[in-house]
Amino acid sequence: MSEAITHNGIGHAAHHADYLEDPKGLWSWLTTLDHKRIGLMYLWSVLTFFLAGGIFALLIRLELLTPKQTIMTAEQYNRVFTLHGTIMVFLVIIPAIPAALGNFVLPLLLGAKDVAFPRLNLASLYVYWTGALMALSTLLLGGVDTGWTFYTPYSTTTGGGVTMMVLAAFTLGFSSIFTGVNFITTIHKLRAPGMGWFEMPLFCWGMYSTALIQVLATPVLGITLLLLVMERVLGVGIFDPQLGGDPVLFQHFFWFYSHPAVYIMILPGMAVISEIIPTFSKKTIFGYKAIAFSSVAIALLGFLVWAHHMFVAGMSLFAGAIFSFLTFFIAIPSAIKVFNWIATMWRGSISLEAPMLYAMAFLLIFTIGGLTGLFLAALSTDVHLHDTYFVVSHFHYVMAGTSLFALLAGIHYWWPKMFGRMYSNKLAPLACALVFIGFNATFLPQFVLGSRGMPRRYYNYLPQFQDLHVASTVGSWILAAGLFLAAAYLLASFRGPKNAPANPWGGRTLEWETTSPPTTHNFEGQPVLQHGPYDYRANPAPVGVHEHSH
Repeated sequence: MSEAITHNGIGHAAHHADYLEDPKGLWSWLTTLDHKRIGLMYLWSVLTFFLAGGIFALLIRLELLTPKQTIMTAEQYNRVFTLHGTIMVFLVIIPAIPAALGNFVLPLLLGAKDVAFPRLNLASLYVYWTGALMALSTLLLGGVDTGWTFYTPYSTTTGGGVTMMVLAAFTLGFSSIFTGVNFITTIHKLRAPGMGWFEMPLFCWGMYSTALIQVLATPVLGITLLLLVMERVLGVGIFDPQLGGDPVLFQHFFWFYSHPAVYIMILPGMAVISEIIPTFSKKTIFGYKAIAFSSVAIALLGFLVWAHHMFVAGMSLFAGAIFSFLTFFIAIPSAIKVFNWIATMWRGSISLEAPMLYAMAFLLIFTIGGLTGLFLAALSTDVHLHDTYFVVSHFHYVMAGTSLFALLAGIHYWWPKMFGRMYSNKLAPLACALVFIGFNATFLPQFVLGSRGMPRRYYNYLPQFQDLHVASTVGSWILAAGLFLAAAYLLASFRGPKNAPANPWGGRTLEWETTSPPTTHNFEGQPVLQHGPYDYRANPAPVGVHEHSH
């Protein structure tokens, strides 16, 4: 690529220990300022909580195998249900890609030595751990049975660990804000020489848009949760009608954060996919600026559609019509991305490696999620479908499915870069197939359940719904099998030597210009950008071979 890299990058990097080895010891990890180590600690933390949240999900599905009580009481079901939702949203999906993959990859993609504020980065990790411990401590306080949305007046009047859980979510918000501030500054200030805004990899655009939402929306949730705690502890009347409050006000506050938060979950996934599709299609991304601007458009429009969660909460018809229109409108930037990704793959030289398989699964899952969102955006159908399993299925496709497939795609894509090891190419497609089949088998039946009138969150149900519930539960077992298989072969790769080449996929972005795994300071010299991030026209690099010049 450039002289700076050719000379100083690969040639002499072998003399330096990689970031995993240098320095050694647990204390060096707990006090590290290296964005790569912080990203890895986030990754292991998120995957641990994903396991916990997934076990709760399997327990919920097992309980719903029969119409009456199966393995737990109604009270236990509510607590497991709330823990599943809270762990998955606040501890897994929101931090998964930005805090884990974003921390690791963003400075490498920009050609930077680190993020702008390394100490703030470490602080965000410790704040995240603190919030996680607070959330788990509610198990000792009698549990929480409000659901992950903490709707008032139920959450202001019930006992248990509600106050602690709400404070945990408040604390986790700070972790999100710290990460967002760090990424915005890093992208503005630390780009490599020659990298203008439109030479940045699209992953950076996705992270930038996500960071904007984190910084602007999260304080709203923080204030709302503090008001909830004040009402519980001090009896201040804000949301409780008995104290002169208004419970619908809580819904407005909550969704003003939580709808943008949906895009905190989706945009990073889209950012990962924008990196993988051109690499495995060996083609320049189609419509670079359209994808970049659609990320920013999604971030901004996300603030204008919150009340579509509240069509049956007693809004005026005029307000409902406006929010319905805006909700249809936000489908446009999402569709732009999907069409541009497909156009990138068109007539490309596609290689079906594991990351690409997960990216293609993402396209299907996201399209199903997005199209079913249009049913819920229409006022007439939403009244029928509101608070049914149709909504459960829709948001699992949009939030959980997209985040899960994008996270798996990103882990498989950057695994050789993170650890310098290749995983099994035989088992990876099998795991992807199991996860894809399992996910659809779990959540497609729930669209039918919801359209037939099965309410969500119910513990018992009418016998005519049992067949579809059984299908959904069996699907959850297939999904779990696929995830455990993926975990097994990824962990098994640690038994082998560090055998990954610097650029195993023939990618064109800067992170492939350094060793696998990278040295502590990422690059030996300062990388200088000589071509765009997706420039495959100039003799594409052969897979596994580092290309020195163009």
